[in-house]
Amino acid sequence: MSIRLSKIYTKVGDKGSTLLATGEKLLKSNVRIEAYGTVDELNAVVGLLRDTIEPDKRMGEIINSLIKIQNELFDIGGELSVPLDVLNINVQQVVAMGDVERLEREMDEFNESLPPLENFILPGGHIANSTCHLARTVCRRAERAVVRMSEQDAVRDEVRIYLNRLSDWFFVLSRELSRRLGVPEALWAQNKKK
Repeated sequence: MSIRLSKIYTKVGDKGSTLLATGEKLLKSNVRIEAYGTVDELNAVVGLLRDTIEPDKRMGEIINSLIKIQNELFDIGGELSVPLDVLNINVQQVVAMGDVERLEREMDEFNESLPPLENFILPGGHIANSTCHLARTVCRRAERAVVRMSEQDAVRDEVRIYLNRLSDWFFVLSRELSRRLGVPEALWAQNKKK
């Protein structure tokens, strides 16, 4: 299927509204718009994270995972732009529990090489690590936005579960990036007042 966008601006949003994929007009302040807009923001941060990682053989599978995640986030955004009673999961690409299980397997694989976690970790040490933490926090915000949306409109459980697991994935990835890049993890200095 090919999509051609011949005109980017529509002027529909000039008065604060936007159109869903169904053609329904909603205010841009609507929780549905907030939810898929935050997922879109997360996708942009994941792109930034990809750009901070040197594409060499020790990072190849991580970059491939990030590309897959970006496509899945695009699928989530598309799903959230369609009310559940109109969504046809036989036609529209959506995330599934298999995608969640893949994230869990990848986290388990990363964790095999990581030292036990004995303290809270601060973002930092390398731009890739910090960007990974930025992705984690935006992912948590996207999850909260989807939960708020689900209080008003039905959302498939897989979307919430995927975002919840993805934020954990970014945390574990931040640790794995520090390990592969050879930079020490920045640990929280508990009760250390200057």
